[in-house]
Amino acid sequence: MDDVAVTVDVVLATVLDDTLTVLLVQRGVEPFVGRWALPGGFVLPDEGLDAAAMRELTEETGIDIEDGGHLEQLRTYGAPGRDPRGRVVSVAYVALVPRLPAPVSGTDASGARFWPVDRLGRARLAFDHARIVADGVERIRAKLEYTTLAVTFVDEPFSIPDLRHVYEAVWGVMLDPGNFSRKVLGTPGFVVPTGNRAPIGAPGGGRRPVLYRRGPAAALHPPILRPA
Repeated sequence: MDDVAVTVDVVLATVLDDTLTVLLVQRGVEPFVGRWALPGGFVLPDEGLDAAAMRELTEETGIDIEDGGHLEQLRTYGAPGRDPRGRVVSVAYVALVPRLPAPVSGTDASGARFWPVDRLGRARLAFDHARIVADGVERIRAKLEYTTLAVTFVDEPFSIPDLRHVYEAVWGVMLDPGNFSRKVLGTPGFVVPTGNRAPIGAPGGGRRPVLYRRGPAAALHPPILRPA
């Protein structure tokens, strides 16, 4: 039986300039030297999968999210021929994390940067990473439907429009302000009013919006679904 190697790949996303972006590294070694890829690499013999994902992310990009984010397993990819070096199975991880530092490439990566999701077609991704990224982005977008993850991207206190902009950036769609506000305020534990309004002169003009803080809920019941 041929040996099977195990790798990890990380779909790490954040919101920059009101746009959902994914962290990619430029490969400095073969195969696919010069092409863009997800941070990742081979799992060491004495290493667990989660530890390998964290290590590769830090080594290749300089970003350590142990204190500021949570990686979760996305799925396993093992199609024959996905890696020209041999039979390689990859366990992919995904995370959406606010306020990430600028990446700094290291080890076998010659570059690292955040790519807007709507421009990934220009990146010419290595291996089967285009598929992994697509699956990861879908997982991330779905998480905003049933969790309160979006509130980690706004500073407290925040307004409903502030929160809506996060959803619009991640989902890549414009949302009806009134409908979105009704859904948020109708979801128990999502946000809690502070009793204050935004200061005079705050962006947006018109009536000063009510300010909120994060509520105690971690899951949304009912979920806030993306537009069809």
